[in-house]
Amino acid sequence: MFDYTKKDVLKIAKERKVRFIRLWFTDILGFLKSFSITVRELEGALEDGMGFDGSSILGFVRIDESDMVAMPDPKTFRILPWKANDHVVAAMFCDILEPDGKPHQGDPRWVLKKNLERAAKMGYTFNVGPELEYFYFKNSSGKPEPLDSGGYFDLTPLDVASDLRKQTAVILEELGIPVEYTHHEVAPSQHEIDLKYQDALTMADSTMIYRLVVKEVALKNGVYASFMPKPIFGVNGSGMHTHQSLFKGNKNAFFDPKDKYHLSPIAKYYIAGLMKHAREITLITNQWVNSYKRLVPGYEAPVYISWALRNRSDLIRIPVYKPGKELSTRVEYRSPDPACNPYLAFAVMLAAGLEGIEKKYPLKDPVERNVYEMDEEERKRLGIESLPEDLYEAIQITERSELVRRALGDHVFYKFIENKKMEWERYRARVTDYELDQYFSIL
Repeated sequence: MFDYTKKDVLKIAKERKVRFIRLWFTDILGFLKSFSITVRELEGALEDGMGFDGSSILGFVRIDESDMVAMPDPKTFRILPWKANDHVVAAMFCDILEPDGKPHQGDPRWVLKKNLERAAKMGYTFNVGPELEYFYFKNSSGKPEPLDSGGYFDLTPLDVASDLRKQTAVILEELGIPVEYTHHEVAPSQHEIDLKYQDALTMADSTMIYRLVVKEVALKNGVYASFMPKPIFGVNGSGMHTHQSLFKGNKNAFFDPKDKYHLSPIAKYYIAGLMKHAREITLITNQWVNSYKRLVPGYEAPVYISWALRNRSDLIRIPVYKPGKELSTRVEYRSPDPACNPYLAFAVMLAAGLEGIEKKYPLKDPVERNVYEMDEEERKRLGIESLPEDLYEAIQITERSELVRRALGDHVFYKFIENKKMEWERYRARVTDYELDQYFSIL
């Protein structure tokens, strides 16, 4: 965020000759919604918001209570790097309000804010640094066709999309979103641009912009970018490993110099909270049928609920501590994918961690062996549970979760569950290519 005031926004819009302003928000599934206003409407929008019909937005309201208000957040104001017929265009994220000015409980941004308030009352600031992986394909129709056959950290000619990543990183920086590094990922045509950690609300906004910019740059270069968790069978899927930490003022609440893992009791309670509630929150961090095609053994995605310092087969990894880098002490939660709603995903991860702190959950010892290579009996002996195997199981677990219901609020919780049940039923009734390949010619 730029910490702009309403006055700042009006001044910048005038100086930069802004013609249109896009007002952004998301539905409960995390799809970016937008409508534009002219600069003439900007001052009124900043004061009173802009009315719109919320009945057509997934998870918002019924048609008989459709009036909603989009209230722009001036802190999120930015000039977009692309123009509309040579006209300068800006954008702002909005908070969604009821006509009486109260927060709308179906607004994912409000859901995250509510959970951040809980953290603030406990004295914490929640910082997040997601690693969003994605694929470039030749087009968006038919079967996915990769652009290259490169692998992890490969260079040209195996990485033909390095220029696309550079273009994307430059635009993100211009939009006030700090980039740490970019690289080719493990699978052919798979890529990653890592963002520098920020407070969770800013990062959720940044994640939405990240996905938009990646797709816009790809489109302008005649290719298609996809955040689908598992678009190609037999190779790694795309994750959103989420690095997270709690700060008290300028101090990292997760760091303890005297602990052998350099983790404070707060950090250990937080990790224990994530582990205890991992199965409950997976529906939110991995919300699609396709999400569970990624969460299978053999492709570096977590399946089992364990933690370790270095082992990347675990659900939770603690990056190695480096002397003088106390502020970097963090927890890496590895199951989320880049097609989640970041506002809701950050909210439920925080809720799980805070629950661990409040109730002082004990933390099991880390598992430094490859969990995939253990047999079922050994995992059972060590008390290692598994994440849900498919969307249906995830729905069943989350539907019974008091923690997720409190974190999301009743409105989003029940609307989300309802939508996921419909998705599962549609999937269950669909005849897939696998079935046709396996059975059509022999049955």
